[in-house]
Amino acid sequence: MKTETHPDYHFITVQMTDGSTFQTRSTWGKEGDTLQLDIDPKVHPAWTGGNTRVIDQGGQVARFNKRFGGLTLGKK
Repeated sequence: MKTETHPDYHFITVQMTDGSTFQTRSTWGKEGDTLQLDIDPKVHPAWTGGNTRVIDQGGQVARFNKRFGGLTLGKK
């Protein structure tokens, strides 16, 4: 393998938003650097499910009738 073609792969410390840390190998930073995360899987709604509420307003037919119920498609 050629030298100087690949980035340096070394150990860094990753600090989660709750303060917990773990070590992993990465090409980010230098050996021993700490990567502090702003968003991580413990707090981000994409992973935790968030605070969204799903309200069922009926099926597709009910929604269609609600939007277009006043239309008449019959013969004149």
